[in-house]
Amino acid sequence: MRYGAVVTGLVAALGCAALAGLVLGSVRIPAGQVVDALLPGAAPSPFRTIVREVRLPRVLLGMVVGAGLGVVGAVLQALVRNRLADPFLLGISSGASTGAVVVLTLGLGATTAVAMPLGAFLGSLVALALVFGLARRGGMMTGPRLVLAGVTVSYILTALTTLVLVASARPEHFREALYWSLGGLGSARWDGILLPAVVLGAALPLLLALARPLDLLLVGEEGATVLGLDVGRFRAVVFVLVSLVTAVMVAASGAVGFVGLMVPHAARLLVGATHRALLPVCALLGAVALVVADLGARTLFSPQDVPVGVLTALIGGPLFLWLMRGRTAQGAPL
Repeated sequence: MRYGAVVTGLVAALGCAALAGLVLGSVRIPAGQVVDALLPGAAPSPFRTIVREVRLPRVLLGMVVGAGLGVVGAVLQALVRNRLADPFLLGISSGASTGAVVVLTLGLGATTAVAMPLGAFLGSLVALALVFGLARRGGMMTGPRLVLAGVTVSYILTALTTLVLVASARPEHFREALYWSLGGLGSARWDGILLPAVVLGAALPLLLALARPLDLLLVGEEGATVLGLDVGRFRAVVFVLVSLVTAVMVAASGAVGFVGLMVPHAARLLVGATHRALLPVCALLGAVALVVADLGARTLFSPQDVPVGVLTALIGGPLFLWLMRGRTAQGAPL
């Protein structure tokens, strides 16, 4: 009963957020005009163009990316048994951004829509390997070392991205790189939504099928092994899967930070930690959070369109410090 009410409430909130995203902006469009613009056979008008070609793709991309980052954050926190983990803090987003920028500077991004996500995927895998190589010592991996390794790798990859851009000496590359480093939905187009939606649509059922092994990891590696889980192989497979999802989301929207950190915490408060219930709620809550954040980013400072990654960082950074302080005060490991 409670779970159904939570899901219904989130679906309603997502619908309201989407409608607000279509109505509000530098040009306010009445809700009735928005509905008319969405109807088949609507007469051409400036409102119809704004709604269909500018705002609707942006809202839909925000839903897909927010849902993907929320789900990935919950899965990563289970894999490393650290509730302060997310793609941004573990360096996966930075690696994906670096890979996408390298593809861009090589001129491959214009040849195929797959090149950017592929470059981002390879970059995220390299980042993940570096983070785990630095964090693991003597066969053990602690939370503080994991977070510090992620921050370190992020700085290294950011410097590498800057070096690649300086070597390319092309101004348009700097503009594109700024987009990936800050994260934003302003460049959303219809042809850029299909791949993230397909990847998320395929990954979410797979992760739901792996809900029980993810639950087993919550009891610890030894307990999960006793219960029959091959922890090493399972982690490797799921890390590759979440790296793919992260890479595709970053290729579409840039590195939007802290959504994967905030959403799982809020979702656990609503439905608990069981992943079969948690992951769908994380998807819905992530979609709502990013659509609302993007709406704030483009209306609070209107007519300036602030990258949504700036707003999520302003909110998520203090939240991360609060969570870290709370866990330290309780004597819990980071």
